[in-house]
Parts: sequence; C-alpha cells; structure tokens
Amino acid sequence: TYSMHKRHTVTAVVTGKPVEMGGSLGRREATGRGCMIVTREALAKLGMSFKGARIAVQGFGNVGSIAADLMAKEGAVIVAVSDKSTALYNPKGLDVQELLKWVKERRQLAGYTKAETISHEQVLTVDCEVLIPAATENVITRKNAPHIKAKIICEGANGPTSAAADKILEDKGIFVIPDILANAGGVTVSYFEWVQDRGGYFWDEDTVNRRLETILVRSFGEVMAMASRYKVANRIASYIVAVDRVAAMHRLRGMYA
Repeated sequence: TYSMHKRHTVTAVVTGKPVEMGGSLGRREATGRGCMIVTREALAKLGMSFKGARIAVQGFGNVGSIAADLMAKEGAVIVAVSDKSTALYNPKGLDVQELLKWVKERRQLAGYTKAETISHEQVLTVDCEVLIPAATENVITRKNAPHIKAKIICEGANGPTSAAADKILEDKGIFVIPDILANAGGVTVSYFEWVQDRGGYFWDEDTVNRRLETILVRSFGEVMAMASRYKVANRIASYIVAVDRVAAMHRLRGMYA
C-alpha cells in the first residue's frame, strides 16, 4: 500500500517479509538463535557450557523450537518441552529433530508417545540448568517461582515473569536473561532487513548470523558490566544500558533533541 502511494517499490517500510519480497535470510530463526547465543554466554559466565546442560522449553513455536534445536546441536539435553496441546518430559533427553518433524506434520506436540506427559506447570519446575519461557507473558509467578530449579532463565517470550516473581528469582540467585536482551535477535535481524532494503544489497545467511552474534555478545557484555558496576539485577542493568544510550544522544543533540 505504501509503495502504491509512493509510485515505486519501498521494501524497507516493513520487516519480516518473505525473502522474495525483500526479506532477510535468517529472520525466521533470529529470535531462537538469539536465545541460544545469550544462553551460551550466560552458561560460560557461570562456568558451564551447552555440553550436557539440561534445558526445559515452555513453548514450542517459532522461538522455542528453534532455540531447542540449536541448543541440542550444541550438545544440550532438552529434557522438557510444551505447547498449548501438551507438555513432554524425558530426563534422558528428547529427540528434538523427531519432535520438529512431528509438529510439522501434526501442528502440535499432543500424541507424541516417546516421552512422559506432564502438566504445563511442571515444565517450569523440572530439574534443569536452563529454563526458557518462550510462549506468553506472566507464566512465572509468585506461586511457582519458589519451585523453579533452573540456574538460568532465558526469557524467549515478552514479559514471561511477573514483578513479584522477579524478586523471588533474584533472591534465589537465579541468573535471569531479561526479555529485552534474550529475544532481541528478532528485532536485530529486522533492523538488518531494513538496512539491506535501504542499500539494495542482500547478505548471505552466514553474514546475517555472524553479525547477529557480534551484536548480541557485545550487548550481553554491556549488560553484565552495568550489573556489576551498579550492583543491580540483569533486568535493571539492561534498562540502564538502553536508557543511557538514549540519554547520551539527547545530550549530544542538545536543543535540537
């Protein structure tokens, strides 16, 4: 519609487009890939790695399924997954490739028999090193937060943790990767898409993924530095980083801000 009004093609006006219409390679996988990257950094900070790390994924849609697949390929053990139809658990690890094929054919996890069926609530509290809430908001609450056993929570969804639960997680010493950082892969590659559209030159997928990793690793480091400097939780540190960037721009622009 915008292009019709302009009387020429303006692909940069919207992102998330099909590649054939000026979209970017790697955009569909970007949010899940971003979760994998920052989780890897968090594991390293705590002296761990993906090798043998047990991971529970709440939400097996675009974000959760891709994150689970990428982490499994790095050596992680996906012990629990869920979607709106059911929740599955196997302490020895689920076959993510098989689950992806199952969901592609049936549009849901329900009916898969090579794992124990558990409640949706139990996915959040299973024994694991990493919990990835990748579905909806406010799933981690004052009620279930005390029972979470994960050492790291990577917020693949927007706002999955209530304010009351956030304080409980902090008191428990759980390392939370806040949504503003954890799921930033998607909007970052949307920015890449805009850049490519504006320049009329498109990158291969390896270039997209490499540049995404550079930005997220740098951002993770900035948040960690801010958390250490001000002795605050990661969520507050991420807000400080963001606001500080905007404030710096306003100071430089002065009266023209």
